[in-house]
Amino acid sequence: MTHMITLKLKEIVCPPAGQCPAYRRQTGFLSRMRAGGVAFPKPRWDVLSVPLAALALLFTWQLLVWLTRYPSFILPSPADVFNTAQRVIADGTLWRHTSVTLAEVGGGLGLGLLAAFLLGYPLAKSRQLERLSTPFLIVSQSVPIVAVAPLLIIWFGSGPLSKVLISALIVFFPLLISIVVGIRDVPKGLRELMRALEASRWQTFWWLEVPSAIPVVLGGLRIAVTLSGVGAVVGEFVGADQGLGFLINQARGLFNTPLVFVAVLTLVVIALSLYGIVMLLENWFLRWREP
Repeated sequence: MTHMITLKLKEIVCPPAGQCPAYRRQTGFLSRMRAGGVAFPKPRWDVLSVPLAALALLFTWQLLVWLTRYPSFILPSPADVFNTAQRVIADGTLWRHTSVTLAEVGGGLGLGLLAAFLLGYPLAKSRQLERLSTPFLIVSQSVPIVAVAPLLIIWFGSGPLSKVLISALIVFFPLLISIVVGIRDVPKGLRELMRALEASRWQTFWWLEVPSAIPVVLGGLRIAVTLSGVGAVVGEFVGADQGLGFLINQARGLFNTPLVFVAVLTLVVIALSLYGIVMLLENWFLRWREP
């Protein structure tokens, strides 16, 4: 039965060779090659746009330093920030605090995703449960995370657990919505096909609902990975003795603005890296789709 369901779904996802979009693209390319009319791709300027934008930002930053002539504790130059970064990397300070924040971000993402799935799947299957829980979900999102963070730190201490919970709370809602939408977007015809094949609930979930929901869930995960760092840092601002949020607070109190810049840029690198990982996962999971 499982083998039959797999074959049927594969036929729907990608038709026979002559009708499959990937096959048509490949044969179209081969025919153009045989005809001698291959068009080589033009240089992709979007690849150069990121380094060019970074250079323009550095130039503008340095220009502001020259024009305003503020002291470094107000507006440090790129050179000041670079020298500070070298120092905190060499003595291990930056990595020590970054590793703590990374662990909190990873724990918050994992916990938030698990909670979103455990609640989101039943919500997607039951309209009545959705009506009952929606008011509570809206109330939970109407309270700013900055107001909730002190309570969580009082209840769970100033250790990593409270930061993981804060990060999980901030990523929970976008993941929940994406899971509900993804499960409900399964085409009705495919559900009827699974019933006709006498598929069990587990087979319907694994072979139909999960593949159909993955694109939407990955879209929600893109948002969640950028928010997870915010949750961890907010918790470190309120009460912590380590982490990038603590480092920013400490540097601010000492008027060490270059160190604040280093910590903020590290958070940016973390967010971009996590976003890139999600994009790679999306490309891998959805590699069968026609661009």
